[in-house]
Amino acid sequence: MSEPLHTVTTLPTERRPGCPFDPPSELTDARRHGPLSRYTHPGGMPGWVITGYDLVRQVLADPRFSSRKDLLNVVDFELPPAPPGEFLLMDEPQHSRYRKPLVGKFTARRMRLLTERIEQITTECLDVMEEAGPPTDLVTAFAKPIPTIIICELLGVPYEDRNSFQEQIDTFMNGEVSDEELIAAYGATQEYLAQLVAAKRANPTDDVLSELTDSDLTDEELRGIGLILLAAGFDTTANMLSLGTFALLRNPAQLDALRADPALTDQAVEELLRYLSVAKTFMRTALEDVEVGGQTIKAGTTVVLSYHTANHDPERFTDPHLLDLRRQDGGHLAFGHGIHLCLGQQLARVEMRIAFSALLNRFPTLRLAVPAEEVGLRPETADIYGVKSLPVTWDR
Repeated sequence: MSEPLHTVTTLPTERRPGCPFDPPSELTDARRHGPLSRYTHPGGMPGWVITGYDLVRQVLADPRFSSRKDLLNVVDFELPPAPPGEFLLMDEPQHSRYRKPLVGKFTARRMRLLTERIEQITTECLDVMEEAGPPTDLVTAFAKPIPTIIICELLGVPYEDRNSFQEQIDTFMNGEVSDEELIAAYGATQEYLAQLVAAKRANPTDDVLSELTDSDLTDEELRGIGLILLAAGFDTTANMLSLGTFALLRNPAQLDALRADPALTDQAVEELLRYLSVAKTFMRTALEDVEVGGQTIKAGTTVVLSYHTANHDPERFTDPHLLDLRRQDGGHLAFGHGIHLCLGQQLARVEMRIAFSALLNRFPTLRLAVPAEEVGLRPETADIYGVKSLPVTWDR
């Protein structure tokens, strides 16, 4: 007689104190029992949590699992479809309608052409840090400004609007505000984007959003695309830069290796992406009965895909709980897999390579300004994991 399947009781679940880089213990324990666990969604509907690398990758590549928001069977009421343009929550053919016009604008070659500008922005941030002197909060001084300026320039957000726009994105992404505050921030962002799209139609400039106004996409669709690109382009990279620096400072041997060998930077970025997995979980809904890991996922059932446990799966990665910048077993899922593979992954990589290298070169004595346990972490309710602030100091 086979052993009964493990059950995950709570999502999101908190991480163990003192272990900010490990996946939550309940999910790690679940993976030890097997890659597939039972779960009951908040609305009482039965579901599954997938914690193993191979099965997460399998589901992401399987068109029998849907990304549609309105098919999520997780609450006891019917969810609306995703707004026009917000293609992360859509299937084909709607997904391709929005993604295809963007693919050529985020190629590795085009992102490499941005290198000089990213270097300039990074240098300016470091100059301000150095002039102000230690200590400083690396989140506000470094991790947020770099991706904010880059994604805003790519989409054509005027310079004077960037700070207020960043604050609105922060509000509805940080997982710590009331429903009223979240709705207000989301509404304000939508209103701003509507005005921005109208301005681009009237007076196109040299940016992605202006280029898209020359397509058959409606203003409402462009607003949705703009929201996805701005939120994803800012929040994920900002948290990778800050949490990644925290992880390096907590692993001095790895930090020393990176400082000693700049050629290690590309590998370091990939390992930090795997190790941290700031985009923690995503959901998919079965369109028909599908066998996964020897179990039948019934049609209409929503599964939770745990990226962070998949990227810490010992069946896929050697000593996955260790940060190893020389790791050879690559192939992480930090950017997803399948048709929803992150559109901006090459931009994120270029930003991280430049930012980490420049930061460590400029401040060779960089260190935490507070005990590690006092670094404030984002709650697990936030869509993207990270730190609220990262106080650092250095020798002048």
